[in-house]
Amino acid sequence: MIPFHDENPTKNFPLLTILLIGGNILVFFWEFSYPGQTASLFLNYGLVPYELMQSPIQTYPNVFSAMFLHAGFLHLGGNMLYLWIFGNNIEDVLGKVRFIMFYLVCGVIAAMCHVYMDSGSRVPMVGASGAISGILGAYMVLFPKARVKTLVFLGILVTIIRIPAAILLLLWLGLQIFSSIASGNVGGGVAWMAHIGGFVAGMILILPFKASLQSPQREGF
Repeated sequence: MIPFHDENPTKNFPLLTILLIGGNILVFFWEFSYPGQTASLFLNYGLVPYELMQSPIQTYPNVFSAMFLHAGFLHLGGNMLYLWIFGNNIEDVLGKVRFIMFYLVCGVIAAMCHVYMDSGSRVPMVGASGAISGILGAYMVLFPKARVKTLVFLGILVTIIRIPAAILLLLWLGLQIFSSIASGNVGGGVAWMAHIGGFVAGMILILPFKASLQSPQREGF
């Protein structure tokens, strides 16, 4: 399943969401101009759990720089797609300043969850997935009944269905939990616990803002 649009209009122009997407894309293309191999780039600017545990003050800036690095077009494209679909509504609720703070805090918590579960890893963690997972968690709390248009592949057939956000995002969360268990929390460089931690952080941190929604949900299940 590939979601591509939510039926949940916003009141304000999603400037910060667009800037985050643009920033991630610019950094991705900057990666191609980095002198040396991509591996050295990720070691220098990605988050290496072992190094963070050994030198937290020196390494902590990498918690933030890692959020803007991506390992390939699919990695970048998937993250930016989810940020575009779900980020604009969270920005609408929080406003510009609180939205960027929320995004970064969720990213930090997600990274710390990964470090806690795999503190001896020397593999760099990169990507915006943890921060975006926080956006997904917030969206599920605020807009569980919003319909999301999703591509579904049935063999050679492709169809579009409208899925309530709660179902889609719970399926996504379930996949992260299953993958984490199946891989022993370390799955081929995929930081599953960062996804889970970010999602849970987003669900919790958005609760104080839930009452600020002035309009009721538009559709039921």
